[in-house]
Amino acid sequence: MKKIKWGLALSGIILIFIAANTKNTSTFTANFSTGNPEIASIDKLTFGPEGILFIGDTKNAAIYAINTMDFKKKPEAEEVNIQAFDQLIASSLGTTADQIQINDMAVNPISKSIYFSVNVTDGTPVLLKLNGQELEHISLQEVSYDKIALEDAIAVNAEDKRGRPLRVWAISDLKYHNGKVLVSGLSNKEFGSTFRSISFPFDDKQDYASLEIWHAAHGQYETHAPIKTFDIIELDKTDYLMASYTCTPLVLFPLNELKAGVHAKGRTVAELGAGNSPLDMISYEKEGKKYFLMSNSNRPVMRIKYDEIANFKESLTEPVEEFAATEGVVYDNLPFPYVLQMDNLDDKNIIYLQRTSDGDLVLRSRTTKWM
Repeated sequence: MKKIKWGLALSGIILIFIAANTKNTSTFTANFSTGNPEIASIDKLTFGPEGILFIGDTKNAAIYAINTMDFKKKPEAEEVNIQAFDQLIASSLGTTADQIQINDMAVNPISKSIYFSVNVTDGTPVLLKLNGQELEHISLQEVSYDKIALEDAIAVNAEDKRGRPLRVWAISDLKYHNGKVLVSGLSNKEFGSTFRSISFPFDDKQDYASLEIWHAAHGQYETHAPIKTFDIIELDKTDYLMASYTCTPLVLFPLNELKAGVHAKGRTVAELGAGNSPLDMISYEKEGKKYFLMSNSNRPVMRIKYDEIANFKESLTEPVEEFAATEGVVYDNLPFPYVLQMDNLDDKNIIYLQRTSDGDLVLRSRTTKWM
C-alpha cells in the first residue's frame, strides 16, 4: 500500500514538474504578463504565430500581443453567410446598430475563427469572435499579453489643415510578416508618413522609416499622407511593401531599405483613381498564380494580378490630370462594391463584410475560384 501511495505521489510530482516546465515553452509568449492590458481602442487586428492576436491601439499609440489560446487546428473553414451582421453585433452588445462601428476583422489562420474589433459610441472598445451564427465577447480584463509603445507617434491633439484629428492615423494598418509586426501610420516627425518594423517577441528596438511618394492624381510629391492599407509582395527574390494611399496611388518600397532613420522614396506603379480611399488589401493564390484584392470606399473591389505588378518596371512621374482616370498597373473591377473588410478564411476561401445596395450589412465567405 505504501508503494502505491509513493508511486502516486511521485507521479504527481512528475506531472507538476512537466506542467511547470511546459507552461512557457513557447518563445513567443515567454515574456508575456497576465492581467488587464488597459487597451483604449481596438483599431487594427492581425494574427501572428500560435494564435497570437496583435491589436493596434491608436489612442495609446501601442501594439498589443494577446495570447488568445485559440490554436486548435482546423484545416478548412465553414461557409459563412450572415445578413444584418451589424444588427447581430448590436444585439450581442445590448445596443442598436447606429451605436457601433466595426473597425477591423481578422481570421485566425489556425482555428479559422473570425475576430472583430468594434467601438461603441460611448468609447468602449470590444473584441468579438464569431462562433457559428453567434458572437462571443472576448474579455481583455485578465489575459496573457505583451505590448510595445510606438516611438514618436503623432501627437494626441494633432490636426490636419481642415481641423480633423490625426491621432486616429497613428496606426493605419497592421500585419505580421517573417517575425516582425509591420505598422503603417503617422509619426510626429517632419515627414509624417511612417512605416515601422517591430521584431516579435517585442524588445526595446523598433525600426521606422519616413516615406515619400509621387502622387499622380495630385501631381506632387507627398510625405504626410499615411498608408491606408498594404501587403507584402516578393519581386526578384526581394520583399516589397506594396502600399496604397487615398486617391489612390499604389507604391512599392523595398522592405529591406525601410530601416531606422531612413527617408525612403517609393516607386509609384499605379494611379487607381482619385475620389477614392482604399480600405483593405489581401492576397491569394489560384491555379498556381497569385492575385491581390483591394477594397475601396468609392470603387468596387479591384483584382490585381501579380504578373502585372512584376512586369511593370516603370515609375509614374507625371500628373494624371483627368479626374478619376487611372494609369500604370492594370486591374480588374470585381462585382463587389462597398466591401468594408476582407481576409483569407482558408487556402481556398475569403471572408468579406459588405454593405449591399439595400443597406444590409452582410458577412459572407466566397471561394477564390470566383474571385
